[in-house]
Amino acid sequence: MAPLVPPSRDAPALTDERRAGPPAFAAIDLGTNNCRLLVGAPAGDGFRVLESFSRTVRLGEGLQETGRLGEAAMERAIAALRGCAQRLARRPVRALRAVATEACRQAANGAEFLARARAETGLPLEAISSREEAQLALESCTPLLRREGRRALLFDIGGGSTELAWVRLAGDDGRGAAAPHLIGTISLPLGVVTLAERYPEASVTSAGFAALVDEVERQLRPFEAVHRIGQEMRQGGVVLLGTSGTATTLAGIALDLPRYSRNAVDGAVLNGAAAGAALELLCGLGRAGLEQHPCVGPERAEFVLPGCAVFAAIHRLWPAPHVVVADRGLREGMLLRLMRAARRPGRLHSTGPHPALARLPVPA
Repeated sequence: MAPLVPPSRDAPALTDERRAGPPAFAAIDLGTNNCRLLVGAPAGDGFRVLESFSRTVRLGEGLQETGRLGEAAMERAIAALRGCAQRLARRPVRALRAVATEACRQAANGAEFLARARAETGLPLEAISSREEAQLALESCTPLLRREGRRALLFDIGGGSTELAWVRLAGDDGRGAAAPHLIGTISLPLGVVTLAERYPEASVTSAGFAALVDEVERQLRPFEAVHRIGQEMRQGGVVLLGTSGTATTLAGIALDLPRYSRNAVDGAVLNGAAAGAALELLCGLGRAGLEQHPCVGPERAEFVLPGCAVFAAIHRLWPAPHVVVADRGLREGMLLRLMRAARRPGRLHSTGPHPALARLPVPA
């Protein structure tokens, strides 16, 4: 059995074309580790990418120890948000949404930081709940969920938390695609940044890694007790879908890519043997090997193994025969929602920009 299946051609293509042309929509995701911008234009049931931007900001640095966002971390995040605002000021954008996730939800000064960021950048930044975060990730990944599945378990291993969504794939939306229903979600404070700070030994010793896997599994078990996902998996028809840097890195390793390729990874299907082999390879590389690997690099080297520990715990508790890998998530979900809202009756012919865009600073 081949370790990977090519990405599904049923999924709307999210290609990286830089052709201009209205209407454009924009989404910003300020996470615990990264600040990301995505600008897209409608194309069929999906969209084509007009521009993307990502910067490592480490907003959650030290948060586990102090309970607050640090000044240096906030400055880095605001600088990245200014960069997003400058890019948006250079092109007409019909609608924009900018959200913050776990670090701002968790920090005692999260609301204060959001107010400061809005004032200094002009961006309408807001914190969203963990449930909405899971819903947006599900929205973007729905085209990758196979029609023969009865259920799906979606996991998103982020910088500050891990979100799980247990989904019923019943019904049909009239276009031949599954219409998922969210049964339950859980958000655990088990992100790659927080785990790297709390369990540094997980990245340097096999015993530390194994202990972290055990701890993550312990925290996942209450979700299993409520939803009986393991029993559903034994009956068949359950799809396990991962959308995160951890899942895409494992796929890149399994594909033996000379450099990371979104087109090669998004929608790929990784069987259990391939996932185990990729995990074993990553664990054996050491810090220097992770920094030099083309699918990891120096900025992500310290976070890869904590993320792998979360994946290992998920797969041990819910041993699905294969994992669908998605290089899409929160930003893509926001764009799809914005585009759908723009098509509603009474809004279809609106050509004015989102009200918040009038306040964006124009670069010199």
